[in-house]
Amino acid sequence: MSDRRPDAAEMARLALSVRATYERHAEAWDKSRNRSLFERRWLERSVQHVLPGGAVLDLGCGTGEPIAAWLVERGFSVTGVDFAEPMLRIASARFPDATWRLADMTTLSLGRQFGAVIGWGSFFHLTEQAQRVALPRIAGHVAKGGRLLLTVGPGAGEATGTVAGETVYHASLDLAEYTKILEAAGLECEDFVPEDPDCAGHTLLLARRKP
Repeated sequence: MSDRRPDAAEMARLALSVRATYERHAEAWDKSRNRSLFERRWLERSVQHVLPGGAVLDLGCGTGEPIAAWLVERGFSVTGVDFAEPMLRIASARFPDATWRLADMTTLSLGRQFGAVIGWGSFFHLTEQAQRVALPRIAGHVAKGGRLLLTVGPGAGEATGTVAGETVYHASLDLAEYTKILEAAGLECEDFVPEDPDCAGHTLLLARRKP
């Protein structure tokens, strides 16, 4: 999350334009997406107890690379969810055996649970209030013993990032509030690393539902 902060009116406009930005720039985003798998250590932690063939949800899957690709290669049954249809078209062409769903995190209702739910580079595009609404829904998709991995911010507040040169909205709650929401949904926070230097400066939140 960057330090630049537009005024309140501009932040409100940006919060409403995230989907359209990704729809416009799906191909450009895909070409620029880092595929070095700097995320690997956290991905491995999130799926460490998922058996081969087990169900994993890639929440905000984008075009399917590199995270869904990594999951597919390891033999998991992958469901990818995104709110930008052009992203899903690319992902489904690459990995036709996975399941791809057009959906919004704030109204997520897939009717099933997963051994791991991974929301990388996606959940933090929701406003703080939208995160409060979405997080219990997302947590409800985590099976017993399963894990939830999210990229969030190091503290509460709003910030901005970029997609194909366009400014996009980011937000985060603080760890105490995330923990409270997750506990109410039956998950416990296992780890929280602000701006992890071993993960390109991303802030990671890992939670688990008890077996």
